[in-house]
Amino acid sequence: VCDLTNRTKVKGIIEQCVHRFGGLDIVVSNAGIFPVSEPIQDINQKIWEKSLAVNLSGHQIVLTETIPYLTLGINPNIVVVGSKNVPAPGPGVSAYSAAKAGLTQLARVAALELASSGIRVNVIHPNQVFDTAIWTDDVLTKRAKHYNVTIDEYKKSNLLKTEITSADVARLVCSIAGENFSKTTGAQIPIDGGNERVI
Repeated sequence: VCDLTNRTKVKGIIEQCVHRFGGLDIVVSNAGIFPVSEPIQDINQKIWEKSLAVNLSGHQIVLTETIPYLTLGINPNIVVVGSKNVPAPGPGVSAYSAAKAGLTQLARVAALELASSGIRVNVIHPNQVFDTAIWTDDVLTKRAKHYNVTIDEYKKSNLLKTEITSADVARLVCSIAGENFSKTTGAQIPIDGGNERVI
């Protein structure tokens, strides 16, 4: 664990990983924060900058520092965790949505640049993964109340009426990093139970 906005610390942790495991084949770029919801005209500049630093620039640092090792990897690939807010943003989340959209563009460019080295780069777009630290009981209660539904109804407010868990996201990441997607790069794959605004 380290501060992904600090290049020196990122470089050190990657070197430790390579020395311990003998190389680097897969990078899952998953760090992120969800800043407080504010309309654009009210957003605090420090909140905006922190969101960009963690949700975008930190990932660029990780890619920059891992690519030299991935070029030597076996079936090397990068899985970037974006957000449903890329194809379908909501009001009050400009700092998060803009950073995740930038991250998705970074991944798309990486897919173009790294294909000649055999490195695959794909993006997943989860939505409402409620068993993560972003979704506190207080936040979940407020969101359900905002939409005038129960917490259970809010958790299943997608086309399949199913709850998305971090285990679901992890299984998709493993699939993308494995043989099933060995011929795929530059893809954006939703894991959201189906969202009318995304389809």
